[in-house]
Amino acid sequence: MNQSDVTSEKPIEASPQPDTKVPAYSWYALGVLVLVYVLNFIDRQILSILANDIKADLGVEDDYLGFLYGTAFAVFYALFGIPLGKLADSWKRIRLMTIGLALWSTMTALSGFAKNAGALTAARVGVGVGEATASPSAYSLISDWFPARLRATALAIYSSGLYIGGGISLLIGGLVVENWNEAYPDGGPLGLVGWQAAFLSVGIPGLLLALWVLTLREPVRGEIDGLPTPENPHPFRGFFQELFQVIPPFTLLGAFQRGIGAFAVNVAGLVAFAVIAVFLTSITPGASAYLSDAVGLTAAGVPVSDQWLFLGVGYYAVFSWATALYTRDLPTFRLTWGSPAFLSVVLGYGTVAFMAYAASYWGAPYAERVLGADKTDLGWFLGAPSAVAGFLGVILGGRMADYLLEKFQNGRVMVILFGLLASLPPIVVAYTTDSLTVFYVASFFAQMTGASALGAAAASSQALVLPRMRGMATAIFFLSTTLIGLGIGPFLAGYVSAVSPGGLSTGMLTTLVAAPFGFVLLLAALKLVPAAGASVLERARAAGEAV
Repeated sequence: MNQSDVTSEKPIEASPQPDTKVPAYSWYALGVLVLVYVLNFIDRQILSILANDIKADLGVEDDYLGFLYGTAFAVFYALFGIPLGKLADSWKRIRLMTIGLALWSTMTALSGFAKNAGALTAARVGVGVGEATASPSAYSLISDWFPARLRATALAIYSSGLYIGGGISLLIGGLVVENWNEAYPDGGPLGLVGWQAAFLSVGIPGLLLALWVLTLREPVRGEIDGLPTPENPHPFRGFFQELFQVIPPFTLLGAFQRGIGAFAVNVAGLVAFAVIAVFLTSITPGASAYLSDAVGLTAAGVPVSDQWLFLGVGYYAVFSWATALYTRDLPTFRLTWGSPAFLSVVLGYGTVAFMAYAASYWGAPYAERVLGADKTDLGWFLGAPSAVAGFLGVILGGRMADYLLEKFQNGRVMVILFGLLASLPPIVVAYTTDSLTVFYVASFFAQMTGASALGAAAASSQALVLPRMRGMATAIFFLSTTLIGLGIGPFLAGYVSAVSPGGLSTGMLTTLVAAPFGFVLLLAALKLVPAAGASVLERARAAGEAV
């Protein structure tokens, strides 16, 4: 196949009616999804403003706090995101999002009743499972509500909920904790202290929002791209197949059913990830040798080895699922795991998330602990500006991505690369200054520049697959942001903080090690994405897709 064969194919996301006005209902529905995502990140990010209180009350250290915020959430968010992404491609996306919203809101509220690290970790796992329903459903819905010419903008508007929710969480958490502890210095009703009340205050409203989400109308899948897809008569069959392929130890049986060769590959993957987990444990001795309450022992928290155990299980499960996907759905595999362009985009953005998640989580504890900021001040001078910065960054980045796409086939990738490089100087300034004011200003610009990459990366991943694959593409996209960004970034900063005399400053600066890897990946994406986007239909047909 020569270059002209690749570039002559019409991009799959080209709308058959590019100038058609977007219905008002699409914008209304997008607004509701933004509220869902705002609450998603309030529930996720409120741990930041509560971190120092949790540390004092439960007797844990920064390595555990990084594990709690990152890995404990990320692994289950990522693993369940795979079968739930499949379900988003085959079932009613509105219903799926409603169920997930109700689940993660309930688990957030239950976090408020945690009395030890084990219970808090279990609740955090539940939040991860529930939140795994949101973005695969939302990305797929938005791609069916908006034409290609506005898709990056619409996805960027949705993604703004990430930054709005993250910023508001600091304000809400700070106000609730300080007012609750002032009103009930010895503990309030049911013996709850301020950080526990904060979890309840943001978890309960999600149950009401779930009822609103349930009223939205389901769009026809793929119709806006001229490829209407009929409803799947057996929507849950694929979900359970994916669940069976991704949850150990059933992964071994699933591989055996595909043949001896597949089983051998799966076992080799299991051994390889186990060896890597053991090696990483050996070179990162525990800063605080916790043992889990969940197994009946007395100390709080988890050993640092559980960080690598959780991640090892997560990566092995993803490996098992990806190899199974090759056998069961070759077209989807070819357009995702088998596409260097797709992988360079999602992994490249994963390095942006690596630094961004660490900064967004540790910013408030750092300012409070190192620079002497008050919780309420953090809400107003870090949280609220961060919300504005993230909103501006993701909206402007999304608009710029759509504009550059009209000029250059790799225009969206240019925006991702900008988000990676432009966020580095303000992160360095924020975590080396002695001035609280300079920290606030630098954090604002770090948030804004890093946020600019998200809409472009999300739209790029959607453009490289068929409409029926968008939920799965979103799940894979979030594997990168979670198992690389969220699963390692915050923990690395917390671990280095716990073992280094430089504390959180050294911990945060250590996360910049991801930047060179991202730079190389995104340079590759600049070259690969144009041809890949132009040949989606051709490559899908070559893999057996009936389109």
